[in-house]
Amino acid sequence: MFEPTIPFGEPELMRVSDFRRYLDELDGNSTQGPTSRLAALSPSLMADLMRFEHQGESSEALEVLAACVRHSRNVTVHLAHADKVVPLTVFPQQRLAHSPVDTAILLENRLTELRVLHIEPATLRPPGDPEANLVGDASAHYPLGHLLWELALRGHRDSLLPEIAGPAAYRVSPGLDMGGLRITGALLAAVDRLRRNTTTLREMADWPGFDKRRAARLLNAIYLQAGLIVSRTHRAAFSESWFGTLAGFGGR
Repeated sequence: MFEPTIPFGEPELMRVSDFRRYLDELDGNSTQGPTSRLAALSPSLMADLMRFEHQGESSEALEVLAACVRHSRNVTVHLAHADKVVPLTVFPQQRLAHSPVDTAILLENRLTELRVLHIEPATLRPPGDPEANLVGDASAHYPLGHLLWELALRGHRDSLLPEIAGPAAYRVSPGLDMGGLRITGALLAAVDRLRRNTTTLREMADWPGFDKRRAARLLNAIYLQAGLIVSRTHRAAFSESWFGTLAGFGGR
């Protein structure tokens, strides 16, 4: 019987091919097919994740982690990292992630190739939980914000997350703490500019060192640090017509 989450130490990582066979067996025993993999999650999170189910493709790591953070659910996300499976457990309220592989090693690789294989409610508990035997090794906990930042800037997704897409104007929250994040050059200049002025994606695409894709990546990254103000009523938002009109978390 496959043990989905191993609470202690550094587990021997499963091969992606073996893990896929295990998932195929699960799907074969379910009348719901692949959607059965999400059945143990909360209904709201499951519905959110279903938006990102791609026909014949694995889900993107950023999309899934963004949904888990938005719903504030402790979830274990099994990621395909080269030929091995890494169980990454996210604790949104504590802004922590637990991984048997140092996230610095994860982030050294091409993040565009990082894919989600399976999602399940977390077995591990966050640091300080009364059930201490279910709290993972302290050395295996990492800042969630840093991981989300790098995934947003360097991962597969180069368009806005649905929650912040549509006619909108953007500004950085005055209280956003950028400590510990890798930000220099054009990115730093853009964040400083967003602290002072409200702007649209179209306008950001014309800034020095930017285009439409890089602007979307930066806005996603700031949003996932809970530092983006999204305005649907600002006058600049009415002229923005590149995307659909999905209202989102943080909008005003």
